[in-house]
Amino acid sequence: MKFADKFIDLTTPRVMGILNVTPDSFSDGGQFHIKDNALRHVESMLKQGADFIDVGGESTKPGADEVTLSEELERTIPVIEAICQNFDTVVSIDTSKAVVMEEAVKAGAGLINDVRALQEPKALETAANLAKSHGVAVCLMHMQGSPSTMQLSPEYGDVIKEVTTFLSERKSACLSEGIKAEQILLDPGFGFGKSLEHNYQLLSQLGKLSPLSCELLVGVSRKSMIGNLLEREVDERLAGGLACAIYAIMQGAKIIRVHDVKESVDVVKTMNKIIECS
Repeated sequence: MKFADKFIDLTTPRVMGILNVTPDSFSDGGQFHIKDNALRHVESMLKQGADFIDVGGESTKPGADEVTLSEELERTIPVIEAICQNFDTVVSIDTSKAVVMEEAVKAGAGLINDVRALQEPKALETAANLAKSHGVAVCLMHMQGSPSTMQLSPEYGDVIKEVTTFLSERKSACLSEGIKAEQILLDPGFGFGKSLEHNYQLLSQLGKLSPLSCELLVGVSRKSMIGNLLEREVDERLAGGLACAIYAIMQGAKIIRVHDVKESVDVVKTMNKIIECS
């Protein structure tokens, strides 16, 4: 799959390392908002085998407040520029703001990863222009509500059907704007407006998203769906996260978005060998 001027083969699963340049991320808030710290962490994740670096400047944890445009630009753009100057990797910008998308791609980002699925003002139009002019890819995620309200009382009649319908509609919106099908990734949005049961129902039936004919990106790393089930704090959720990643790969996920790159790369390599020999 093409990500601007880079190509990554998604016939086998890949690992996306998370870089939160925010002071309030649920897992690693405040650790990497200083550029030198961020670059050291990027270097570490790449050495451990990450294929993507996902840069986010706005926390989307449950209850999080939105940040201003200027704050998000100040947090993300210098870091993206520095990553692209120092490392050969695909940088993903985790944002919903059209201006941040545009500036991030100018700085070298090859993937727009939007938890709001390009529904914010001018986001779809901007992403489409960038896909056509720069060849960037987009990732569309399902979320019920907004980060500030999404976990208050999420309700679904059929979570699989509703997530599938939403992602299908957003994919169609992208196609109508000129984004090619091969430039689109889909993310079911674990933890975004979903109860514990919703999350595991969705994971158990992830393969039902295959008719959407787009590669799947899955992010379950350190999330409350693991912590609440196992009664573990954020830094004690690795085993549960790896179990979810393994099952997601078995169901067809091609990009696993994680905090713990080394262990996740080991899982992916092992799963790839099992699949190869099956």
